[in-house]
Amino acid sequence: MKQILQNLQNGNIEIADIPCPALKSEHQLINTTWSLISAGTEKMLLEFGKAGWINKARQQPDKVRQVLNKIKTDGFFPTLDAVRSKLGQPLPLGYASVGVVTSAAVSSWPGIPMRPGDRVVSNGFHAEATCVSKNLCARVPDRVSDREAVFTVPGAIALQGIRLAKPEIGEIFCVTGLGLLGLLTIQLLAANGCRVIGLDPDLNRCKLALKLGAADAFFADTDEVESRMNDLTTGRGVDAVIITAATSSNEPVHQAASICRKRGRIVLVGVAGLELQRADFYEKELSFQVSCSYGPGRYDPLYETKGHDYPYGYVRWTEQRNFEAVLEMIRSGKLDMQALITHEFPIEEAVAAYDLISLQTEPYLGVLFKYSDSNRDGNGAISIHKPHKGRSKSSSPGVEPVVGMIGAGGFADQVLLPAIQQTGIRLKSIASQAGVTGTHLGRKYGFETSVTDNRQILEDADINTVFISTRHNTHAELVMEALKTGKHVFVEKPLCIRPDELAEIENVYQQRHTGATGGGPLLMVGYNRRFAPQVLRAARLLKADQAPLSITMLVNAGSIPAEHWTQDPDIGGGRIIGEVCHFIDLLRFLAGSRIREHQIVKLEADTADTVCIQLLFQDGSIGSIQYFANGHKAIPKERLEIYCNGKAIQIDNFRMMRGYGFRDFRKLKLGRQDKGHNAEVKAFIDAISSGQESPIPFEQIVETTRISFELAD
Repeated sequence: MKQILQNLQNGNIEIADIPCPALKSEHQLINTTWSLISAGTEKMLLEFGKAGWINKARQQPDKVRQVLNKIKTDGFFPTLDAVRSKLGQPLPLGYASVGVVTSAAVSSWPGIPMRPGDRVVSNGFHAEATCVSKNLCARVPDRVSDREAVFTVPGAIALQGIRLAKPEIGEIFCVTGLGLLGLLTIQLLAANGCRVIGLDPDLNRCKLALKLGAADAFFADTDEVESRMNDLTTGRGVDAVIITAATSSNEPVHQAASICRKRGRIVLVGVAGLELQRADFYEKELSFQVSCSYGPGRYDPLYETKGHDYPYGYVRWTEQRNFEAVLEMIRSGKLDMQALITHEFPIEEAVAAYDLISLQTEPYLGVLFKYSDSNRDGNGAISIHKPHKGRSKSSSPGVEPVVGMIGAGGFADQVLLPAIQQTGIRLKSIASQAGVTGTHLGRKYGFETSVTDNRQILEDADINTVFISTRHNTHAELVMEALKTGKHVFVEKPLCIRPDELAEIENVYQQRHTGATGGGPLLMVGYNRRFAPQVLRAARLLKADQAPLSITMLVNAGSIPAEHWTQDPDIGGGRIIGEVCHFIDLLRFLAGSRIREHQIVKLEADTADTVCIQLLFQDGSIGSIQYFANGHKAIPKERLEIYCNGKAIQIDNFRMMRGYGFRDFRKLKLGRQDKGHNAEVKAFIDAISSGQESPIPFEQIVETTRISFELAD
């Protein structure tokens, strides 16, 4: 299928061939008929993409500070790689579309169910097919055309801003900025019984505002606006101002304050500078509020992703119910959407549409994309590169790996895939749910196909090795399905997030290895730190002493918001299961002995993220993991110290290693941080090729996973 993507490095627009998205739980697949360019939002993205590095930095000072902190801790080159990777990811454009439901995976509906064949509006991308949450769709009434319905989402944005302003019949409102959102706002306010005055430098838009219900619309500088507003309101000032402009200037907010009555309201729906002047608000006791998109539910993963609706009696107007309200206004004839349409382009001519927006070659307002069924490709897979043979066949008893990659996020891009590519093996298929990132990384690293259904990898007889880099709650099922088909498995940590899943994996693993010729499929978990060159050097230095070790691992982990998916016990499993397992494995490797006892102490104010863990090993070694989320970002993230028999080793953030008490070793400094990812992947691939055992024994993987569960309990 075709989808519009933007390259954030240079701002270029691409009409990309992408596999159709996979259907997710509580979502539905929609074949798009029309989509609408959000000129304000998408123009800002175009300008950001075309800006140079310096201008990009000026627009995002918070990101610059994050980059500078990362340079201090991880070094310049790893940071540069991370920034390039982030900017290199294609950005799907669009959030207003209409189409026909083709399939759904919905357990229950908040209202009347939507069925295949129904016409619906959604916040789907500019793409021939989209997968959208059930709470972000609304059925289109019979008397509303697709071309009209496509304005529903920006209409909901305007409506939410109006709801925050709490208009009453007869009140006087000013709408600043008469673009698409402004003209929708004027119509909605007029339908609500308000007298509306529009402000915009474009006189043609002012004339259109008058046709759509504004009592007056004009352009003037601030002093003249204040004088004219006094005349229009008999000296009282307007009751409220809704700002729908898109500018970095502080003037719209200052101007709004100057024309408001005492105790008036100002709501920012668009974008404006927010350097507020206290006197503007103090003397009139004005209220100011920023509106958040479509309404209650926005950015709430429980509502938008998991499909949990808000109780109707307590939250009357959610995102979806705002969609429905706008559609009803269109159906009843109170909103004129036809007057807003200025241009229509077939999806194949998207570049010309964005040239119109960015270059402003002629006046525009509502710019629509039309999609043709005759050109639609509904496949969940596309070819990217021609097949290649991979490495030459060796005479060893193993097999040459053919890789299927499930998951195409940032970690796969920045860490796993570069390591896999270095091995020179054949890369067959890469899977991602939406298809965009999978196709991008497939092209970047040389995969033959991009798919959106994991089964296409798990059932592919050519693929004998599966790498899994998805959200933690999917690991167990994917691992077991891959093992059942006899494929070697590398899963990024953790192996699973629940004890019952671990028991099932153990059972499947044992079944595949009982009586298996050649030992059965390998299972590897991404415990990379045991493969770091400085850790391996430390293990060799300490091996000769054959004495118990005292090990301290200090981790300046940093805080993660409670709403992040890794903190969700049902998705990420929490940080002990999802991340601390790394360090349990590292200490287990260095001690070379089973863990006999373990205990945990948690910071009461932050019970999940700041902990001290004590480990006692069978050989008498002791270990301590200080995992802190309450530190400063400028401090290097990890420090490992090992003491043994009058000697000591310090490893700072996997860059500098110092030895004390050793005759022939003092320090090992690396040019860049190396946490062992490349060596880890190479060891796994070499084990498959040579027919050897997994680089990490299965028993140690199970031990580490089980202890992480017990510590998190």
